[in-house]
Amino acid sequence: MSKNLVIVESPAKGKTIAKFLGKDYQVEASYGHIRDLPKSGMSIDIEHGFTPTYEISPDKKKRITDLKKLAKAADTVWLASDEDREGEAISWHLCQALGLDPKTTNRIVFHEITKSAIERAIAGPRTVDQHLVDAQQARRVLDRIVGYELSPVLWKKVQPKLSAGRVQSVAVRVIVEREHEIEAFTANPSYKVTAEFNLDKATLKAELPQRFKTEEEARTFLSDVIPAEFRVADIETKPAKRTPAAPFTTSTLQQEASRKLSFSVKQTMVVAQRLYEAGKITYMRTDSVHLSDLAITGSADMIQRDFGAEYHQTRQFTTKSAGAQEAHEAIRPTNFGDATITGERNEERLYELIWKRTVASQMADARLERTTAHINISTRPEQLAAKGEVVLFDGFLKLYLAQDTDEDTEEEGILPPITAGQVLPLSTMLAAQLYDRPKPRYTEASLVKRLEEMGIGRPSTYAPTISTIQDRGYIEKGDLEGKERSLRRLTLTGGTISETTATEMAGADRNKLFPTSIGMVVNEFLVKNFPEVVDYQFTKKVEEEFDEIAAGKQAWNNMIAKFYERFHPIVVEVGGEKGERPEDRELGLDPASGRPVIARLGRFGPMVQMGSRDDEDKKFAPLPPGTMIHNVTLEQALDMFRLPRVLGETPDGKEISTNAGRFGPYIKWNGLYASIKPDDPFTITLERALELVTEKVAAEANKYIKQFEGSTVAIVNGRYGPYITDGKKNAKLPKDTAPESITLAQAKALITAAPAKSKRRRIVKS
Repeated sequence: MSKNLVIVESPAKGKTIAKFLGKDYQVEASYGHIRDLPKSGMSIDIEHGFTPTYEISPDKKKRITDLKKLAKAADTVWLASDEDREGEAISWHLCQALGLDPKTTNRIVFHEITKSAIERAIAGPRTVDQHLVDAQQARRVLDRIVGYELSPVLWKKVQPKLSAGRVQSVAVRVIVEREHEIEAFTANPSYKVTAEFNLDKATLKAELPQRFKTEEEARTFLSDVIPAEFRVADIETKPAKRTPAAPFTTSTLQQEASRKLSFSVKQTMVVAQRLYEAGKITYMRTDSVHLSDLAITGSADMIQRDFGAEYHQTRQFTTKSAGAQEAHEAIRPTNFGDATITGERNEERLYELIWKRTVASQMADARLERTTAHINISTRPEQLAAKGEVVLFDGFLKLYLAQDTDEDTEEEGILPPITAGQVLPLSTMLAAQLYDRPKPRYTEASLVKRLEEMGIGRPSTYAPTISTIQDRGYIEKGDLEGKERSLRRLTLTGGTISETTATEMAGADRNKLFPTSIGMVVNEFLVKNFPEVVDYQFTKKVEEEFDEIAAGKQAWNNMIAKFYERFHPIVVEVGGEKGERPEDRELGLDPASGRPVIARLGRFGPMVQMGSRDDEDKKFAPLPPGTMIHNVTLEQALDMFRLPRVLGETPDGKEISTNAGRFGPYIKWNGLYASIKPDDPFTITLERALELVTEKVAAEANKYIKQFEGSTVAIVNGRYGPYITDGKKNAKLPKDTAPESITLAQAKALITAAPAKSKRRRIVKS
């Protein structure tokens, strides 16, 4: 039996640590948290200092039994969970479950899993930091109280099975308010003027800095310049520089991985966790941009060796967030000599992103020269401007260019040789109509950035927060089809102005976060009745109070008590008879019956209703696809009551009808369904529907490659090739494996290991 027992969270982390410890150390994993609040019931003793009641998770009981035996037999137990508050809480819970004294048990922390870091930790252990544990408990207890007291109010006043969360509800509010801004935005047109001048062997491009509001103004300008002489008024050259960005924090890593690798926030954290546990990068949950002396020295040696001394510049960045709880070090490689690693493809890509960002942060600025030529127009007071940029010394950009990356290193272009006073022959001038654009909808990454700017949440909370609000149906990730919009273009060539019309898809969006009707209604209800809970400044202040608890400046249960004194009376009032339900939105009257048509949230989701709530013969219909309760029109709602629409019969006498559902219009016959996109359910003909029926029947006949008797698991032909499904989850077939050779056991294992289905949807707005 080993003299020393080291307990970590995960087997992967344990395997890496074990390589650096001798035979006297046995490394075991707790597999994450081993105790938590029970799933049912609040389990918080409100009357006695908000004391939580924890229980050992059912799936961890055997693990605890095994660890108890190992701890009893060992001379020394070392708790080596992660260095943040969550990790500190795991160590504390292990002490409680294993009968260890947290005041004497060795607690070791390290920012990277390397031999030197592990040896330093073993040489200088500490004990469990109760202040950090209390900060984590405060977050857990506060979130449990908010969730368990608010959720029943939502069940009673809004819709059954809804839930609320402190940070999650604020994140939903951010997205809802952005959607309202976009809907209220007016896209005003303007005209941008650009010009091209033909020189001997080059073309000079210039632009008018100001825009014209109307086509009439743009046309007048082009008419005025037909006889004009264009002369270079002056050429202004200024030195400039580009400075590398700071090393990654959790937030900036999530943003950059989204932008460059198209990773979701959750995916980024999963891959980064694997890299950390394999000893490739430092700890991936951090607010800090600080680099250790070891990292600065290691990067300096590598840069000077591979690029030259002139490319090196030592930098120490300062963390902007005053309350950064994990202010240890930025996310960086543990070995700067490894520009790449061998592993799973996404691990390789994320590691390369981290390596480049860290190394670039210790490289010299790129020195640039920016030139602006101002061009006079003899018949108008305005000036055109031609701009160019040239890199004099590439500095840190050399790293990105040498590595053939997609880093934003594009130059504006070098201006062709021109001199002050030179007359320029005009080739073409274009006045192109443009429209103002609203602020963009949030992506997962830009939402993380916004929450961080507002001081809401911490690195460990962003990924679960964004996943939770999507899982609850408050937010959807999807694509938005735009509407075609005409753009006027006036072109001056050879003294003649010609007119053309181009088109663009206005309002189109891809991979953005959209609020759902449920998210809109719940947000409106919470803002009206629980303004403090979803108040941005309050949520920020709570995070600051957690920091005070972690620093030992405030008792955690006193902080909870002050909040509960204000919060609970409001819960009682709003949840009681005085509390009002969200108001139904009346759209107008049905012309045929005179009855009111309303949009509201029903037991099974958003819908439109004909008749009041008290009418016995009221009718219901789903919301038209792409609409929400707050923006559906009377005409759209009335159309839905015309569905389902019976088209006729199939050749074998089965009724065929068309309808619209959550995922768009479809036809139904004999218990089967087929999408009719892009056809309209109100105008599709029987002949067209029968064509789709024939296609669907043929596809179903060829769908199954292999079915397993007595099981819902099957191997089917898909749009992109064969795959395995159990009706709820899909899995890819292993490469070069014949579908027919897969056994039921293999199929089930592949489904279990497959990632969950994406929540992204295609959203159609009319």
